[in-house]
Amino acid sequence: MPKSLLFIPDISGFTKFVQTTEAEHSQHVIAELLEVLIEANTQQLRLAEVEGDALFFYKEGQVLSQEKLLAQIETMYTAFYSHLKLLEKNRICPCMACASAIHLELKIVAHVADLQFIEVQNNRKPFGEAVIKAHRLLKNSVESDNYVLLSKELATEIKMPLDYKSSLFSFRESVNTYDDFPVHYIYSEIAVNTLKLQPFQQGQTVNFLHAPNLQFERTFPINAEKLLEMITNYRHRHLWAEGADEIHYNENEVTRLDSEHMCVIGGKHFNFKVVSKPPKTNEIVYGEFTTSPPPVDALYQFFSIKPISENSATLTVELFWEARSIFKKIMIILLAKKGFKKNINASLDKLHEVIVSGII
Repeated sequence: MPKSLLFIPDISGFTKFVQTTEAEHSQHVIAELLEVLIEANTQQLRLAEVEGDALFFYKEGQVLSQEKLLAQIETMYTAFYSHLKLLEKNRICPCMACASAIHLELKIVAHVADLQFIEVQNNRKPFGEAVIKAHRLLKNSVESDNYVLLSKELATEIKMPLDYKSSLFSFRESVNTYDDFPVHYIYSEIAVNTLKLQPFQQGQTVNFLHAPNLQFERTFPINAEKLLEMITNYRHRHLWAEGADEIHYNENEVTRLDSEHMCVIGGKHFNFKVVSKPPKTNEIVYGEFTTSPPPVDALYQFFSIKPISENSATLTVELFWEARSIFKKIMIILLAKKGFKKNINASLDKLHEVIVSGII
């Protein structure tokens, strides 16, 4: 039987990340990164299982060539660190999970062997000694947490020099003992600064040369960061946003600049994108932009949060709108402005009730 490839990308620092950061946001960050790695699978590897912070891929009866294997490894590292850069640049949340995500790293372990399979409830997965060995190689004496490791069997199979070097890779030999049996491998640390990171959409920061068209201010008995979470977590939005029947959004994504969501109000769909504006001292700013609600051509809504104490914060809501035609400007004065005031005040009343009730 032809040999098969086992391929395991593992996010380093996950355990510490989860233990020392906010659980929900850390789960979202890890889920995003795992999806990024899955999408970076350019060699049609089969995904056997998601193992917490790792992915277990395999290619049955086939081993990638040296060139294709190294290209696949580089593609995954590039995608991973490109996404971390996106998270860093478009972050609005100050929580430890979002702030420390940029310190996560990636290691990839690859092995080759004759595979056995087990089938459970119509799910066929690799099984046996080769799978155990590949996972054991994740626990090794490599000092870095950012590296690729190939078993010596794999290096031999693809005729790869044990001291292979390139602009990205610089392999060296090593060995660890498992159950009194030495296992040889080669590994290379990955210099992130040598990767050609992918471009991404930079979030929009808006500067206004005039005062807001409407402004509201309330004080809430809640920590400033928790108040931001209440506002930016769309799972809670229907509890306090006046008239919001449904909110559609990416549930596996931490809200950040350029995130999108859709709000259903009275059967009508309104599309929003997250933006920001320069914050004042000691202030957290979250904003939303839409071109959906008539009669405005564009509407910006900003939530600016300023801590008062450990358990209280001030929220300022500002609305800026654009209307190009005289007709639309008249409609705003006669109808829309009054409606905006009513909806925002009702939403802030509901938000206060939700916070005081402690239902979240």
